[in-house]
Amino acid sequence: MMLPDGYSDVPQGKIAAVVTHLEMTARPPRRDDPPGAWGLRRVEQPALDWYRELYRRVGDEWLWFSRTRLDDAGLAAVIRPPGIEVYALVVDGCDEGLLELDFRESGQCELVYFGVTAKFIGAGAARFLMNRALEQAWRSGVQRVWVHTCTFDHPAAVAFYQRSGFRPFRRQVEVADDPRLDGSAPRDVARHVPVIT
Repeated sequence: MMLPDGYSDVPQGKIAAVVTHLEMTARPPRRDDPPGAWGLRRVEQPALDWYRELYRRVGDEWLWFSRTRLDDAGLAAVIRPPGIEVYALVVDGCDEGLLELDFRESGQCELVYFGVTAKFIGAGAARFLMNRALEQAWRSGVQRVWVHTCTFDHPAAVAFYQRSGFRPFRRQVEVADDPRLDGSAPRDVARHVPVIT
């Protein structure tokens, strides 16, 4: 359904975001790593509690909620199948960033989740993580790498993806139940998106 021009009401208890999809169809030039003691580790068959904890530390402020609403079986089904790869950004022995890649569609790689914890935003961690993400994504047979972000995310996200070599190709509006009202996210996060009940 196409939205009409002008304003459209969003029901109380819901949130609405503009989603921007971005892609690259050729490997971009490699960008320099920022200074810092960053590391990356692949997490085979991620433990569900570990995944949930890191997902929340990275994503609560940006209203990442789709995975918080899944039970154990549902979460395992989306993060453990063949073709899904989960990585952690490691800083001083602690996991401080999440990267999830989906290779299940032939010739493509989706950056499903990408982000770092709040204390490392602006410190170079995201650039290091993106450099590693693109190294992992652009493997033999991959012809397209894509990602989506939305207006709940960090305001510099779209520009960061474009600097990394992605180009926008699609825009959508997503409406969902506010996760802060059903306990899927803490009530006091994402103050840039007001709760309206």
